[in-house]
Amino acid sequence: MKDLIEIRWHGRGGQGAKTASLLLADAAFNTGKYIQGFPEYGPERMGAPITAYNRISNQPITIHSNIYEPDYVVVVDDTLLESVDVTAGLKETGAIIINTTKDEAYLKKVLKGYSGSIYTIDARKVSMETLGKYFPNTPMLASIVKVSGIMSEQELLDDMKGSFKHKFAKKPEVIEPNMKALELALQEVHKI
Repeated sequence: MKDLIEIRWHGRGGQGAKTASLLLADAAFNTGKYIQGFPEYGPERMGAPITAYNRISNQPITIHSNIYEPDYVVVVDDTLLESVDVTAGLKETGAIIINTTKDEAYLKKVLKGYSGSIYTIDARKVSMETLGKYFPNTPMLASIVKVSGIMSEQELLDDMKGSFKHKFAKKPEVIEPNMKALELALQEVHKI
């Protein structure tokens, strides 16, 4: 991992983009990294576009602003591709990860000539197979770890198992399905 990685998340209110960014920050912190995880607030409501951010570093982080030139962008909802400039400022040396089943030609068209790496995952399929409901944030969390190498896959799985045990202490039956969602998502990320 390079000294500082910056990530911007795009989603819609209620899809868990903010939660996923905070879970990523916690997991990175637990592997010894310095972290920031924060949403950009506006008049959000269920279904409205939201943005969240992560900074992850091996050194103390002294920057305290939004992220304007991210290394990675995570798009939790592909309907945002036509209404939000998700590649704004995205470094060509980075990558974008999109929850989509759309084809390569469509993606290249809506990404306005972005020539960096493009990855896709069908987070709906992953979450429906493992959780029985559509919760895209868990698969998208796994996908950013897979693509960025912020931590090893095993570090993510070990940390999230502990996090889920705490978060779902009163609903232990959802721990194993969430772990399966992470494991399957790590296999389902594809570069186009």
